Amino acid sequence: MKQVVHIIRKVDYEKQYVKGLQLEMDYELATLFDALQDEDVKQIELSKIRLSELHLELEAFHAFA
Repeated sequence: MKQVVHIIRKVDYEKQYVKGLQLEMDYELATLFDALQDEDVKQIELSKIRLSELHLELEAFHAFA
């Protein structure tokens, strides 16, 4: 029974983590949009790097399926 509870908690934690990553990705996309509008080359590159990192993390959780 403890194993079942542990698995359920782990799945719930992972779902919350993925939701947090998706929110962070939305924020970073908005930041990238603003940087593109302002032609802020430095922020564009920073946003692209962070979006790439977020994509890899979400891919690890199969969040795009």
